[in-house]
Amino acid sequence: MDNLISIMEAIGIPFAYDHFAEGESPAPPFICFLCPGSDNFSADGRVYYKIDTVHIELYTDEKNPETEYLVEAVLDEYGIFYDKTEVWIESEKLYEVLYSFEMEVSL
Repeated sequence: MDNLISIMEAIGIPFAYDHFAEGESPAPPFICFLCPGSDNFSADGRVYYKIDTVHIELYTDEKNPETEYLVEAVLDEYGIFYDKTEVWIESEKLYEVLYSFEMEVSL
């Protein structure tokens, strides 16, 4: 998790794990990140290599390629291969750009 926090700090946009507390969400752009699952390598009933699935959700109030480039540049710097999707959330009036990738768990 420390490496993931370092990535978030390097991006330089306000962030929180999963969500911001009610009423404490900053003005866009902001990021929510989470690890919703894992894809561990195991054999003989034992996990040998722990891998987390990571989602970085970038929220903006307008399409902002410069902000996306900032996130992508940091992911590239860390050598992370990611998939990217985008959706407009009508109820929130926000774009969500989702970066999904897997990362080795380091303790």
